[in-house]
Parts: sequence; C-alpha cells; structure tokens
Amino acid sequence: MQKMERGQVVLSTAGRDAGHLFIILSSEEGFALIADGKIRRLESPKRKRFRHLKPAGPVLDITALTTNRQLRRTIRAVEAETTLPPI
Repeated sequence: MQKMERGQVVLSTAGRDAGHLFIILSSEEGFALIADGKIRRLESPKRKRFRHLKPAGPVLDITALTTNRQLRRTIRAVEAETTLPPI
C-alpha cells in the first residue's frame, strides 16, 4: 500500500462516494479526513479508512486551499490532467 499523506488527492473505492476524488485534509490512527468541496465540504470532512482510498494524484499544498470553491477547482484540474485508476 502506498503512503498517503496530508494534501494527497485520493479516489474513494468504497461506500456511497466510491469513484469520487477527494483531498486528504488530515490523518489520524488508520483514518483520513477527506473533503471535495461539494459533497463533503471543508467544514464537515468525511472520516474514511485508508484501505477505502487509493492515491489518484499528486500531493498538494493544502494551506492555499481555504475555500470550498478552491478545493473544487483544484480537484477538477487534477481530474483533467490524470486518468483515474480503476476502482
């Protein structure tokens, strides 16, 4: 399993949000707090296990991402640059 860290763009592989891109805001013991600015906003990130996430893009500097709009634009740009791995 690849190391995932704060700012990593990830693909959700399980649950209702499977197939969606998110950015890891922080991590705790076995879990990551993720947000995408639309379904899961910065104010209420989703707590998800690392085994249900797959790295799908670069590690970003999230200190610049202070609004949900910036988060959505960044995810859209990453999505346009890369091909998503299969779930």
